[in-house]
Amino acid sequence: MEEKKTWALVSELGGEFGYLEELSDILKQHFHLVSHGELLGNPALHGPKIQVLFIWKYFPAAEPSLLRLLPSLKVVASGGVGIDHLDVPFINSLGVKVANTPGVVSNASADLAMGLLLASARKVLEGHQIAVDPKTVNLPQSLMGVEVTGSTLGIVGMGEIGYKIAQRSKGFEMNILYHNRTKRCVADEQAVGASYCQSLDDLLRRSDFVVIAVKLTSDTTRLIGHTELSLMKPTATLVNISRGQVVDQDALVEALRSGGIRAAALDVTHPEPLPRDHPLLGLPNVLITPHIGINTYDTARRIVQRMVTNAVAAVRGRPLPNEVKLQ
Repeated sequence: MEEKKTWALVSELGGEFGYLEELSDILKQHFHLVSHGELLGNPALHGPKIQVLFIWKYFPAAEPSLLRLLPSLKVVASGGVGIDHLDVPFINSLGVKVANTPGVVSNASADLAMGLLLASARKVLEGHQIAVDPKTVNLPQSLMGVEVTGSTLGIVGMGEIGYKIAQRSKGFEMNILYHNRTKRCVADEQAVGASYCQSLDDLLRRSDFVVIAVKLTSDTTRLIGHTELSLMKPTATLVNISRGQVVDQDALVEALRSGGIRAAALDVTHPEPLPRDHPLLGLPNVLITPHIGINTYDTARRIVQRMVTNAVAAVRGRPLPNEVKLQ
């Protein structure tokens, strides 16, 4: 019944940055929804009754100032797999559980990684711009890309997303190398034809394309810097679908300007979006998308459904299917 629904806080409904109608409809099946703006407009009315905080695209941010307004909060249910935007120990100290949505984002993220790789290699964006330019009367023969089929792909971070990238790249007959904290089992390696590189440096030296698919942690922050970029082939391309902080962007600009590497294709930067005068935005050998790795209708629906499943479990005092528990 309607009156028995639990109250939940969301960023906003509709608009350019809010939940799409079909996604908010999924939430409304189980919860009364309060937008962040409504809460701030009358925290005394809304705050005490909210038991669930839904985070979508990092909003609303689970900052202490917000959490203090929610004395009845039971769970922070975040969409996506990354938790670098959440202070899990602090949230847990309030007696609040944290959940994410692993697994459901992997296919869409891997698809985009391959899309960025292919678009950069074959200069798809440049080709589109020439094709639609009203000044174009002849097609240039100088728009040459690099071969993907048979090239060497280095995957940094061979978790679920990294492995799905390997599965896709096998179809392009790529020679697949990977670097990970732990070596995959032999069956997994053989299934995609991947070879383990214990040394990241070794992978960087040998790869034509390097795809970054690690989680953001203290160990992976600035994992790729001046030294690492200097090890890559001058014909190599860096693809980043993880987090912007994993790559030292000043070092990347230098490598791209100097010819240290051929190109970069990025779905993530730091910050997002970049300042409009950031040098990365003016380089011809950079392709940037606005963090759209999970942006498909099917994936978005699955994420929201998983967020609901986790939230309902928390409200009912049941184990959360995807509770985040730090080691």
